[in-house]
Amino acid sequence: MMLTQREREIIALLRRDPLAGPQAIADALGSTRAAVNVHLSNLGKKGAILGRGYILREENAVVVVGGANVDVKVRSLAPVRQRTSNPGRAGTTAGGVGRNIAENLARLGTPTHLIAAVGRDPAGERLLAETAAAGVRLDHVHRSAHPTGTYTAVLDADGDLVVAVADMAATEALAPEDLHPARELIAHADMLVLDGNLPASVLAHAMDVAQPAAVPVVIDPVSAPKAALLAPLLTARRPVFALTPNLDELCALLGHHIGDSESAVTAAAGTLHARGVRHVWVRLGARGSVLSTSDEDATFLAAPSAEVADVTGAGDAMLAAFVHALLAGGDPVDAARYGHAAAALTVESPATVRPDLTPRLVEDVLSGPNGRTERIGPNDVDEQDDVSAPNDALA
Repeated sequence: MMLTQREREIIALLRRDPLAGPQAIADALGSTRAAVNVHLSNLGKKGAILGRGYILREENAVVVVGGANVDVKVRSLAPVRQRTSNPGRAGTTAGGVGRNIAENLARLGTPTHLIAAVGRDPAGERLLAETAAAGVRLDHVHRSAHPTGTYTAVLDADGDLVVAVADMAATEALAPEDLHPARELIAHADMLVLDGNLPASVLAHAMDVAQPAAVPVVIDPVSAPKAALLAPLLTARRPVFALTPNLDELCALLGHHIGDSESAVTAAAGTLHARGVRHVWVRLGARGSVLSTSDEDATFLAAPSAEVADVTGAGDAMLAAFVHALLAGGDPVDAARYGHAAAALTVESPATVRPDLTPRLVEDVLSGPNGRTERIGPNDVDEQDDVSAPNDALA
């Protein structure tokens, strides 16, 4: 978005007094009301001001559309024994892939708006209060007739996921018309992040709002079944800036098994490039990731080492930090490294979203002895050793 010198002067005045009228602006600039009206019209077309009252567009603002629910996490105190009672500890936190991504972005300092469906119940009120307290804008949250969603995860003594059950009825009932009040917000975002938990019709609608406004779209497929539902939407007519599957989700997106060789992974990414996806970031869990960019060589990145306390939320932190770094001017490979560092910090915390997450903390990981994310060889991309869980297991 390029602004003229006069437009920048008007923006500076509106930051000091958002309610200033055209005549007051003209007087302050030594201009005419008619000239100011022309500048204001151009600023609206450029997306620098939104709607009436000259609401200023936030720099690097992200809109996240996705799931918001209450996480119920149960962790065994000993190795899990199937089909019997296990001693453990339980707790509840705010969760949901889209909501988690939004909170991570806000904690990193990126202005973030969340569009999600939340029930009209005490769980929903608590969820919204905690999310707002983290700095996420919630003006366009949809209040559903369904109960607020829940995600119940059982973790073993090492913090790894054993099984999870998600009740996402509120999110599944979200409809394209529920996004209509946020069309202008989406069209003027610096980036749109979509959670694969959304119904296909809502994903398509959000992509169709973003496409004519040239808003970059990032999609987290979330799980293999949901990736299969997303696959038909990936066409050159709906270009996607970045897609972040794990190996299982990559197979589901293409509809067939993918081998574990470098050529197989990059060829699979190439198929998605031909369908309009610029960056395909394939997650390999603790092993690292593969970042494939159309018309460029793929890059294999190792993840920083981490002491696992709880894997829940790692993928959400990874994607949020990737987006934050991109908007701060980083290239995609450096942004992926930044995402790995945020994920490492998150698995070391018992919280779904690490409450002390800051850019400085991420940078300390990257500059520390365990923060190097070297290029890894193609033989290290071994599907049999992949420890990544479906991303909704990282909700």
